[in-house]
Amino acid sequence: MTRKERYQFVINYFLEHSPEAETELIYYNPYELLVDVILSAQCTDKRVNETTPALFRKYPTVESLSKATFEEVFPFIKSISYPNNKTKHLIGMAKMVMDKFNGNIPMTVEELMQLPGVGRKTANVITSVIDQQPNMAVDTHVFRVSKRIGLVPQTASTPYAVETELVKNFPVELIHKAHHWLILHGRYICVARSPKCEQCGIRPACHYYNTKVKPSLQKQ
Repeated sequence: MTRKERYQFVINYFLEHSPEAETELIYYNPYELLVDVILSAQCTDKRVNETTPALFRKYPTVESLSKATFEEVFPFIKSISYPNNKTKHLIGMAKMVMDKFNGNIPMTVEELMQLPGVGRKTANVITSVIDQQPNMAVDTHVFRVSKRIGLVPQTASTPYAVETELVKNFPVELIHKAHHWLILHGRYICVARSPKCEQCGIRPACHYYNTKVKPSLQKQ
């Protein structure tokens, strides 16, 4: 199977089985999503969703958060991974949004990456989810799944290399959805240690299954 055929198989599968894939983070505006994504680094979406309601009740706007102190914010997110750094990032982000962007969450990758706590992955998430821009956020799930399936070469050794390959090969109008397809597939089916190949509908097109799993099953 060629890479082009593999992409088409994956696209057809997800369009049929997961046409409305979206983030599992709970948010109601760009400010809340930005806070969510900053907090989600090396932390589960479930934990973030359990933590943010109280935070957003106390700080419902980016302006209110920009006026908060470390001591005020920290207790709300102390159960999140790396709470010290993330508290500093949240307050710093809010201050910069107010001072540099007139209180509006910027909506370009370049501008978002100027904010404390916002790297390329976070900026890609915000722009693709809020604005459906054709940007591909590569987290650990996307990195693993895209290489396992064979959507990108094994030589793609960095998140940016994987991002470049995926953006180049997915149709531009589907890139914002493909991001969620790959994340959710990696979270629930193509898990890190023991991928659930027996439950996976992508098996016919999967490089890992056809070169590693299937041959070993045939030997049994």
